Amino acid sequence: VQLQASGGGLVQTGGSLKLSCAGVGFRLSDNAIAWFRQAPGNEREPVACISRAPNRITYADSVKGRFTISRDNTEDTVNLQMRSLQAEDTANYFCARDRSGYCARDAEYLVYGMDLWGQGTQVTVSS
Repeated sequence: VQLQASGGGLVQTGGSLKLSCAGVGFRLSDNAIAWFRQAPGNEREPVACISRAPNRITYADSVKGRFTISRDNTEDTVNLQMRSLQAEDTANYFCARDRSGYCARDAEYLVYGMDLWGQGTQVTVSS
């Protein structure tokens, strides 16, 4: 049972990137899935979470209006579309699972429900 994040890379300031989270050994659609990020020297930071159906969403204030989390039900993945990327978005991005199926309403509390963490994919935003 594991989570796999992909889609990271190098992008210029103002650019866009789409990350994808896939599960091995379980269905993502049965769980809440969240994205977190961590830059070198910084603490882990919540980014966004999507609950089990009806897919309620929580965003961190730092990404509201720029990032969109969504489910691809055909592929059973959770995607993170990132737009207007800035240097401060540079980090290792990884996805995590909450088996309760729910996301905390406040992003700072998302971490407490997560029981499975993926390896992560690096996003680097250059000026």
